[in-house]
Amino acid sequence: MIEVQGHWPPEAEPLIEAFKDNFSHDSGQGAALAVVRDGQVLVSAWAGSRDKAGNKPWCEDTCVNIFSAGKPLVAALIMTLVERGELALDQPISHYWPGFSGNGKELISVRQVLAHRSGMSAFHSRLKDPVIFDPDAIKYLLEYDEPWWRPDSAQGYSPFLYGWILAELVRQVTGESFSDLFNRYWAEPLGLNAIFGVPESQQGALADVAPLKRSAQQAGAISPGAHSAALGQLMKADPRGVVNRAFANPASLMGSTNTRAWRSACIPAANCHASALGLAQFYGALAAGAERVGLSAATLAEFTHARQAELDKVLGLALRFGLGFMGSQASRDCLLGGPQGYGHPGAGGSVGFTDPETGLGFAYVTGRLGQSVLIDPRAQRLIAQLAPLARV
Repeated sequence: MIEVQGHWPPEAEPLIEAFKDNFSHDSGQGAALAVVRDGQVLVSAWAGSRDKAGNKPWCEDTCVNIFSAGKPLVAALIMTLVERGELALDQPISHYWPGFSGNGKELISVRQVLAHRSGMSAFHSRLKDPVIFDPDAIKYLLEYDEPWWRPDSAQGYSPFLYGWILAELVRQVTGESFSDLFNRYWAEPLGLNAIFGVPESQQGALADVAPLKRSAQQAGAISPGAHSAALGQLMKADPRGVVNRAFANPASLMGSTNTRAWRSACIPAANCHASALGLAQFYGALAAGAERVGLSAATLAEFTHARQAELDKVLGLALRFGLGFMGSQASRDCLLGGPQGYGHPGAGGSVGFTDPETGLGFAYVTGRLGQSVLIDPRAQRLIAQLAPLARV
């Protein structure tokens, strides 16, 4: 029987039981969850191990790769620069970064990249594995490449280029690295245990990630759903198309995530490492209001208000996006708290969000990666048990 550690009020017992139940489907995994409101940590729970061998226990401050669940943290830094007047959402990126002006990109705006409407969803040319660890090579490729469709004519999720474009934009505008500015404006002021580009000296404390292995019976209990199968079919149907290129170009994008090179690189859309408590505190701060995070109410609303659902040309689903944040939808694999919730899931199972109606900031992180495209069924079980905490 798995032992769950941490602290929580009596009202959270159903949530903790659901968290414990997740481990019955994979006894070797490690995971954590946290719930924050008004600066108060309501729940912080963790269990399992952080290494593949099962010898190193998961702790409250254990960080793990949260993949796309880190995209809103990228957007947060852009929010700060917009608030400071250093960036304008509707200004072409080429205004700040002249090298980005070629091959049909000259009018792509900051807003369009954040909203996944830039057409820059993947690199066209097949890349060699080491390229993703070379910032100068990535910069050149971004300048050379072209959109897959006319910018702003359609929504198309950008798994990796989203972060590279915005990180280079930050460097072009400020002369400083994305990771340094995120630490200065967000991680340090709010005490967030979240980092982009982990120093080698800290990598030994990270949790490893590995596929979630289940028996046939367990797989039926936690099915990744039809969306995952549909995405796989889209990738196979067009090996050189945007969907395949977005997720598997190069193969090292998803195959080197425990290496020192991946952990220390600048891949902001996919390699943020965070603890559950750190991610929940980020969303708890947003729920507490714009002033809490040094923004105007107008700027926060601009980024977090999601549009109506639109068919996404990469994921093949109708999804709602704000600027770097995904909006809640009625289906369980898109439900981020209540109907006004916003946040983002990450590949494998991690997810974070805030529900403005309850003021809760929620996060679940895991080292065992499922196959869901959106919110993993393990996280769905937890989200379904949050109602009692809304009344605490």
